[in-house]
Amino acid sequence: MKNERLWTKDFLSVSLSGFFVFLVFYTLMATLPIFVIDNLGQEDSKVGLVVTSFLIASVAIRPFAGIWLDTIGRRKILIISLVFFTLTTFLYPFINNFALLLLLRFAQGIAFGLGTTATGTIVAEIVPISRRGEGMSYYSSSMILAMVFGPYLGINLMNHFTFHILFFVCGFFAIISLIFGLFIAIPKQTLKAKTRIKPSQLIERSALPISITSAIISFGYSGIISFITLYAKKLGFVDVASFFFIVYAVFILGSRPFTGKLFDRKGANIIVYPGIILFTIGLVVLSFSTVPTIFLFSAALIGLGYGSIVPSFQTLAINTAAPAKKGMATATFFMFFDVGMGIGSYVLGVVSAKTSFHIMYVITAIAVLSTTVIYYLLHDRKQRKAIDLENAAA
Repeated sequence: MKNERLWTKDFLSVSLSGFFVFLVFYTLMATLPIFVIDNLGQEDSKVGLVVTSFLIASVAIRPFAGIWLDTIGRRKILIISLVFFTLTTFLYPFINNFALLLLLRFAQGIAFGLGTTATGTIVAEIVPISRRGEGMSYYSSSMILAMVFGPYLGINLMNHFTFHILFFVCGFFAIISLIFGLFIAIPKQTLKAKTRIKPSQLIERSALPISITSAIISFGYSGIISFITLYAKKLGFVDVASFFFIVYAVFILGSRPFTGKLFDRKGANIIVYPGIILFTIGLVVLSFSTVPTIFLFSAALIGLGYGSIVPSFQTLAINTAAPAKKGMATATFFMFFDVGMGIGSYVLGVVSAKTSFHIMYVITAIAVLSTTVIYYLLHDRKQRKAIDLENAAA
């Protein structure tokens, strides 16, 4: 079991394909708020809609994506989604009003929801079962790297070139993602029979508890990914915003080799509870940031916290499902994750516009801290009872 290979051609290909999809996602997330305000002449309160419209589409398509992955096939859905994602990315240079931008964001959200559900399901099948926690941790590191390089690249392109150049660079990244997707040799699967889709098929019930918890975590994180550039601009050090994600990534990637293996050996709790506390503290520190040093210190805390929670939650969601339902489990997890992100982007955008970023980040910290109780009630307590019953039976 210890000799089972993790770093195969297919694992690298799916990770790199996912990386470039998320690179486009995070590049646009960091720069579109400025584009909306400076180029389209919209108010700050409208910024959240750019994220929300994208994630509404992503949420709406994920349940169907899970079914299609299990009935049509992983490869077909992956390639279709990557082609669609590439086409929509190349449409950004032609946007000249806010309504068209929201429509394009909705269309790209569909492609994003399909593609990320496909790659998340495929990577879970490619990695050895005994190393799934470690494998998912490394796979999610590709998303973390995209989270770093995307905003850093986007902010620098925005500051030194034009948005047209930025959008075409994103289109180039989308093409690379498609190329890597074509290189993935997906394990042969037994397709489920195609039947009329029932409401009960749209969600994998076994993945619900952890998916609900993840929605609150993503609600809190939406305050970072949607507004950190605007917050830094308000504080007077917008150039530091790109370094926020670099610090964030350094601490995530530095911890990944340990957290993934620790998950496989000791279970999720030893990762999840400390992660929630660190994420909460990081948000509080961020809310009181007045100088770049404190601003970047909060990035380190958030990186350690949030970066440990998400891959653990995704692995838990997949592990609860039967082999034939892992596509639906992945879809359910990401659907709730996107719901939290979409609601958070809109609600926190309104809060920041009516109050301040300081108050907004305090609210996000409270929301994140509440997940300690929610995680215990929805997942941990049930797991403890199941273990006690097994021990009693033995």
